[in-house]
Formats: sequence, C-alpha cells, structure tokens
Amino acid sequence: MYIEPSTFQFLTDLRVNNNRDWFNEHRDAYEAAWQNMKDFTAAIIAGLAETDRYIPADLPLAKCLFRIYRDTRFSKDKTPYKEWLGAGISTAGRKLNGPEYYLHIAPGSSFVAGGYWRPEKEHLSAIRQEIDYNGAELRKVLQAPEFKKYLTFDMEDKLVKVPAGYDASHPDLEFLKLKSFTCSHAITDKELTKKGAVDKVLTPLRAMYGFKLFLHGALGDE
Repeated sequence: MYIEPSTFQFLTDLRVNNNRDWFNEHRDAYEAAWQNMKDFTAAIIAGLAETDRYIPADLPLAKCLFRIYRDTRFSKDKTPYKEWLGAGISTAGRKLNGPEYYLHIAPGSSFVAGGYWRPEKEHLSAIRQEIDYNGAELRKVLQAPEFKKYLTFDMEDKLVKVPAGYDASHPDLEFLKLKSFTCSHAITDKELTKKGAVDKVLTPLRAMYGFKLFLHGALGDE
C-alpha cells in the first residue's frame, strides 16, 4: 500500500486549476485519489491500533478524513478546494480535543505530526501543571533516541510573556510558554509512492508515542 503517483499528479494539477469547472471535468481523477487516501489511511489506522491503546482498530475512516472542499464563507481566499489530503487520527477521529496523530499528503510537502494543537483553556492548564510537576519526564521523552531520530518538536507557538501563575526562573519555562504541544516529520513524495510507504509513516508516528502518553497523562486519560 502506498500513495499512487496519480494522486500527487491530481493534487499538482489542482494547484493551478482550483476551480469548480476543472474539478468537475476531472472528478474521476479526484475519486481515484480520494479512494487511494482512504485505503492508505485505513492501513495507518490499523498499524497504529497495534501499538496505541487509544486508537481503536475499528475507527471509522469518515471520522478521520478531511474533506477536500474548503469552507470559504469567512475567508478572503475563495478557491473552492484544498490542495492537499489529510487525516486526523485519534479516539474521536479528526475532531478530538486532545492528543492525536495527523497525516498530510501534498506534493513536495507531505508530513506526519502528532500531539495537541492549541489545547482548550482547561486542557492547557492541565498540561502546564504536569510540566510544572513533572518536567523531567517531558525532557526525557523528547530526548529519547527514537524521538530525536525521527521528530522535530515545535517550540515556536508560544507566549512571549511568562504564563500566569508561574515564575520567570522556572527551569521548564520555555515549555510552559507553549500554546501548542506538537512534533512532526517530513516525508518525501518518493518515500510515499513506493512499497514500504506505510512503514515510512508509522515509524515516526510510533516514535512520538511516549510524548503522546505524556499528554494523555496530563489530561487524566485512562
């Protein structure tokens, strides 16, 4: 199982023909790309379910896949279609307020990611509290050989000031400033379009499991 070259070709063509007339004329190509994404995502879910107790093997694909149609109601960009295919994989699919995996397929810029992007207020407070109490564990997770080999931890989405309730001298201040807790791994088109692509995706996703467990623990997930 892998991403078909024709899927990347469709997305490449869509970039320069992002309009309804072209899309409707090439609907067969879209349907083939969409089915390819569904099959590939199903293989990723099956693989994750073997090692992550928070991912059910029977997780419905429909809950995970992002539709290609853009919501342009409140956007200045009125192009009707996303120029990528994506899936959010968690207990509740793409709509979980909690730790999840993410798969992004786009020509020349595919990647996998995981963690918790922009937690809601109560969850953010819980994660910061866990860092305050148990920052050594987070540092241990981020320094794990497999994590360092495959993943980049995002330190950019953070506050400028010290978060309320914490001291500027806190040893884990830079972690406490974070507004998102995510990591990622880029994957090339070549890796995705040949046999072994599923493993190329699963390997970095599995490498972030310890980090994901730290977040689950902070939120009190059982």
